[in-house]
Amino acid sequence: MQGDDIAFVVHAVKKAIILFYARVTPESVKEGNFLQYARDSVGLPWPGLSDRGRGAFMSLFISMAAFALASSITPGPVNIVALSTGAHYGFWSGMRHVLGATLGFTLLLVLIGFGLHETLREWPFLPRIIQWAGVAFLLYTAVRLAMDDGQLAVSGLEKAPSMLHGAIMQWLNPKAWLASIAGMGVFVANGEALLIGQFAAIYFVVCYLSLGCWAYAGSFLSHYLRSARGVRVFNRLMALMLAGCALYLVV
Repeated sequence: MQGDDIAFVVHAVKKAIILFYARVTPESVKEGNFLQYARDSVGLPWPGLSDRGRGAFMSLFISMAAFALASSITPGPVNIVALSTGAHYGFWSGMRHVLGATLGFTLLLVLIGFGLHETLREWPFLPRIIQWAGVAFLLYTAVRLAMDDGQLAVSGLEKAPSMLHGAIMQWLNPKAWLASIAGMGVFVANGEALLIGQFAAIYFVVCYLSLGCWAYAGSFLSHYLRSARGVRVFNRLMALMLAGCALYLVV
């Protein structure tokens, strides 16, 4: 890669991450200025992108992958549940939840790319409903973890979260919505189907591996959760982290 390609990658990823962590608001989506702002502020050569050849493709590929990694590997509600699932039920059981969460997020990402944000503009109350539903779901999960006595987890009688649970959790996860809107706004602002497919494919792989790392970390921690007391302490720590995520979403 040439120096200008490296600068392209760094600039694109920096802007995408800034937009992601700036927490895109329903008002910005309603006003319809987010995609234009993302396109203008990043300053990417959108019309001539395909003329940059192999170097441009690699630059865009690395930019997409870097943004996907930054937004997938960082702590969030789904990551915490993947960690908890891996700790309680083992790595492979945790990967069912991870696969469901990855599929759910990828579907959301594609729909955002093909214009779901337009629906949010037409019904501006929907983002608020999603936000509060996500907060309620996180608090419900946190309460269940905090109240668990650890006995079922030790004896192995309780079932691990399913693929469907993981998928639904992504749709109720405001972090997933923010990542989808920010990523599509920066990398696929023109709605080109090929770029949407490429971004979704890259994000699927990166998201699956990132969440899988959290599930593996949980399975590693399971060696230290041999007693009901240890499980209770772990559950309450996870509950506190989930409650913190919920609090962050409403502040």
